[in-house]
Amino acid sequence: MRTVIALGGNAIASDDDVTIPRQKARIGELADAVGRLTERGHELLFTHGNGPQIGQLLLQQSAADAPERPLDVLVAETQAQIGYLIADQLESGVDGRVTTVVTRVCVDPSDQAFEDPTKPIGPYYTEAEAAEKPFETGPVRRPTGERAYRRLVPSPAPTAVLEIGEIRKLVAGGVTVVCGGGGGIPVVGERECEGVEAVVDKDHTSQLVASAVGADCLVMVTRVEYAYQNFGTDDERPIRETDAATLRTALEEGEFAAGSMRPKIESCLQFLDAGGDRAVITAPDALVAAVEGGSGTQIHP
Repeated sequence: MRTVIALGGNAIASDDDVTIPRQKARIGELADAVGRLTERGHELLFTHGNGPQIGQLLLQQSAADAPERPLDVLVAETQAQIGYLIADQLESGVDGRVTTVVTRVCVDPSDQAFEDPTKPIGPYYTEAEAAEKPFETGPVRRPTGERAYRRLVPSPAPTAVLEIGEIRKLVAGGVTVVCGGGGGIPVVGERECEGVEAVVDKDHTSQLVASAVGADCLVMVTRVEYAYQNFGTDDERPIRETDAATLRTALEEGEFAAGSMRPKIESCLQFLDAGGDRAVITAPDALVAAVEGGSGTQIHP
């Protein structure tokens, strides 16, 4: 079974702890699960988020007396860093090498996201600090609940993965691949590529990769073991088993918030629509059970 495991950025690091030792430790906690899945016949491919890591680079950049690096370059930096850490920590659990592919994704320059930036990234600012910034900012809540402001950037939909041919060849040769980090480096044009100031949602890119390599299963690894119905209310219930039609109806009725599970649900449905056998949402410590159908939110066609 070919399985794509999409590691959320917060499954690797948190906003307040982006140190290399902590990231190694978090990734290393998956090594046993990866080994067990490989032993049971799963061909694995990894994608990953980069939210906390991008935030750290932006914070360092704002404090440094050095030329600014554009956002597409920062995404490339985090792909290399996190891809190396994943390979370093998980290679012992797979057959052969883990290879990291720095990945670009095409975006449409006419995507409405460029007219309406909504993706918050980077450090938190006070209202006064935000007013002095040369870029667009918007109100958010800190993890502790206080109101603050962050930089807002476009989050266009990915339309193609430029390195997908090379990724397919590696996967077909039995290589475990890490790719699509942080949603991919957003570029305009498939030939003369030009990087753009944007952040692509890694869940949508994970779906593109999974469908393109003919994966049987797409696994979204996040903070919680399940997606929830009526999340945050007294009637909150975990969704353990469902089908695409039921989940699509819930999505259309506004069940999942844009800043939480919505991109994951949308991507899981797109994967199933493209011919995938099963999609799963789960937490790191339930990975093996979820891949084998015994835990997490199991979504069927």
